[in-house]
Amino acid sequence: MATQKPVSKSKGDASNGEAAPKKSKMKLLIIALLAVVLLGAGGGGAWYFFKMRGASNTAEAAPPPKPSAAPIFVPLEPFTVNLQPENGEHYLQTSITLQTNFKEEGDLFKLYTPQVRNRILLLLSSKKPSEITTVEGKKKLAEEIVTAVNLPFQQGGRPQNVNSVLFVSFIIQ
Repeated sequence: MATQKPVSKSKGDASNGEAAPKKSKMKLLIIALLAVVLLGAGGGGAWYFFKMRGASNTAEAAPPPKPSAAPIFVPLEPFTVNLQPENGEHYLQTSITLQTNFKEEGDLFKLYTPQVRNRILLLLSSKKPSEITTVEGKKKLAEEIVTAVNLPFQQGGRPQNVNSVLFVSFIIQ
């Protein structure tokens, strides 16, 4: 009997010894798979949350402006620029007023005045005197200014709503 007890113990130990590594490997594999699934679900949830949050912020940040009953005029400080040389040195001194139908646009132009002025200065200084001396040249210049000013102030932003550019003074010397 004494011999059977050690034999049965060794058989039990051997069977427990083989089963224990298999069970621990299986548990480790299950835990690893659960961790991967949870991390994937968490990453997917975070991506969805931030994507939807970004889309809602964009929609909330740029509601369509409502037109006012009367036109809104935004006068700008006078511009003095050197024109492109043709027959000697020439410069342009002009005062411009922007016209829009949206009060929000007027406030926005006041906020972004440095960008508006920069766009207009670059455009004006690229012209030759012969291009802007005629009435047609001035009309074309006004259209080009409208196009330049209507560009969004921020990347991905909405365009502006300037209807026209009015020259209050226009002197070429």
